[in-house]
Amino acid sequence: MRIAIFEPDIPQNAATLIRLGACLGVAIDIIEPCGFVFSDAGFRRAGLDYLDHAEITRHDSWKAFLAQTNERLVLLTTKASLSYTAFDFKSDDILLLGRESAGVPEDVHARADCALRIVLKPGLRSINVALAGAMVLGEALRQTKGFGE
Repeated sequence: MRIAIFEPDIPQNAATLIRLGACLGVAIDIIEPCGFVFSDAGFRRAGLDYLDHAEITRHDSWKAFLAQTNERLVLLTTKASLSYTAFDFKSDDILLLGRESAGVPEDVHARADCALRIVLKPGLRSINVALAGAMVLGEALRQTKGFGE
């Protein structure tokens, strides 16, 4: 199981996801360009000392990321019709998260093997990308017995 973050905008969210990955033993792929510098104070503050314990792979572009993976891409998006709670995860899935400001472009949507959403109260748009990633990762790890229990 991996988390891929597509062109993240907000350093605190990326750092939170990296910290989550470090704590749960899930590798993180950062698909650049990012909207921040990895040495930003906000990025470091959110990641605390967990950044040094994370398995992080940085990719120069979406194309570079695709060249290095052949696993199933599971896109988390508000545009999906299928809820993540109704999905059967596999232990080698890559959970793909989009930019906070714009999600992912159509070509990324088209390349994803499946798209999932978190069902929200009517009239509400979305939750924080790091929270969404944590919720879906938790369910994926539960289903695949990936918590190391």
